[in-house]
Amino acid sequence: MSVVPSPALPDERLAAGAARLATRHAGRFAVETVQRLLTDSYRRLAATAQVTTHLVVLAERFAAERLDALAHVSGVPGAGVPRVLFVCSHNAGRSQLAAALLRHRAAGRVTVSSAGTHPGPRVEPHIAHVLTEAGADPAGAFPKPLTDEVVRAADIVITMGCGDACPVVSGRRYLDWPVADPEGAPLAVVRRIRDDIDHRISDLLAGLPRT
Repeated sequence: MSVVPSPALPDERLAAGAARLATRHAGRFAVETVQRLLTDSYRRLAATAQVTTHLVVLAERFAAERLDALAHVSGVPGAGVPRVLFVCSHNAGRSQLAAALLRHRAAGRVTVSSAGTHPGPRVEPHIAHVLTEAGADPAGAFPKPLTDEVVRAADIVITMGCGDACPVVSGRRYLDWPVADPEGAPLAVVRRIRDDIDHRISDLLAGLPRT
């Protein structure tokens, strides 16, 4: 089994990403904090990634999500949009469906994240197909590990019936949706799982305050 190299700054690819993120968060986080978190994000993804061609790009996206979560936890002005976190074992099927569907239906009312307690190497093959059918954007979907700052930033944490135990943070709302697993399932079954999740998304949105 090949080992994915873990570049560290001043690797030029990570350095460029760190510079972009540091500019976005100027006045919020020190450059050193951004650099450390980006390098850590790369290493976490590299530990389970099956396709490594775009790993630096994905690490930058993952780090951006983690920095936004830190900003939310810190009470940074403008970071107070309600946040929903979907968690399942591999972050390759159910949680990816739920995150993309909520992002599509919410139209900016919430910030959505997903993560896995044991992230898989790739998203399940039929996930992008059924999301596109529903009008949701599957772009940017990739398995990510569950991190402390994302859990602490979430206002609502939803597990997907996988038996995953999430860290409990005081004041957060926790839900468990017992949804069937799409892993290895035929397309027709994945469509039914998508529709089940979509109904739950509608109920969730109906219970959220409108801003």
